[in-house]
Order: sequence, then structure tokens, then C-alpha cells
Amino acid sequence: MLSRTEFEQAQSRAAAALAAAGIVITPEERANIEVADFGLNDLERIGLEIVVYVNTERCCAKELVMFPWQICPEHRHPAIDGRPGKEETFRCRAGQVYLYVPGEPSAYPMGRVPTEQAGAFTVWHEIVLNPGEQYTLAPNTLHWFQAGPEGAIVSEFSTKSVDEADVFTDPDIQRMPEVAE
Repeated sequence: MLSRTEFEQAQSRAAAALAAAGIVITPEERANIEVADFGLNDLERIGLEIVVYVNTERCCAKELVMFPWQICPEHRHPAIDGRPGKEETFRCRAGQVYLYVPGEPSAYPMGRVPTEQAGAFTVWHEIVLNPGEQYTLAPNTLHWFQAGPEGAIVSEFSTKSVDEADVFTDPDIQRMPEVAE
């Protein structure tokens, strides 16, 4: 669980990263930056800061802000109520992102995972995204991603997002953040 101070500091860092990248958000979007620590209490290593622009029945658009070497843990977006899982496109806007998907494992991946959680990262086919590059994931594709040494900002464009339905490889992960008051 994040403390209120940790939550607000992460929101401020994310807002500053967006501003440095020339991405303008409204005061309301700034106040609603989601800080996800995935219930692991290790935000600097495993976490994600999210600005949701739109999430309707048909589409979703977000900015994903990642601090240096921060990881969004391995997960997939399964079918829900007879609808296919979320299809998503990641477009790197700033920094560098290492995206891992099923396929031939990369010989020398850049990803750095915590030793104590190494078993929760099973796909190692690396796709490196630099600013302006993008990659589209099919529904229910197992994946995880990590920011490079300068952090990263990724625009996500997808079908409807139902974050609470994401299935994580690590059973200890709680997708929806909790903040202590």
C-alpha cells in the first residue's frame, strides 16, 4: 500500500516527466494520475503512473509514465463477458522502453527484474521501442515492459480497458492501487 506522500510524490514526478516531454495535461488529468504499485510496495522498481484520456466501450487512450528502470509486470488481457481481451498499441514518446512478448528469447535482453521475482517473468522476446516507434499486442498476449535508464513515456491506444480484469503471472499482484490516508 502506498502512503499518501508516496502517491503524491509519484504524481508530481509523472507530471514533471510529461511536461518535460512537451505533453500537456489538464489540471484535472494531473489530479487524477493513477499511481500503480501493484500491491508490492516497491514503486521505484515495479510500478506505473497512468493518465487516462478516454476509456469507452470502444476505445481507450492513456499516457504511461515510467521512472528509470521501472517495470510494468508480466500480464495479459483476457476475454471478458464474451468480448475479446484488450488489443493495445504502445507508442514510445520519450525515453526507451523494453517490451517483452512470447517468442524466441533475446540473447542479451536489457530488462532487469528483481531476483526475488524472477519466476514471475516468463516471456523474454525483447522489442526495443524508441521515441516514435510502436508495437501492437493482440488480445490475451502475455507481456511486460520496462523503462530504460532515463525513464519513459508511452502512449497506449487500445480497445476498452478493464484493468481490474488483467491476469498477472505473479499471484501477489493487486492491479488496483491502495493508498493509505
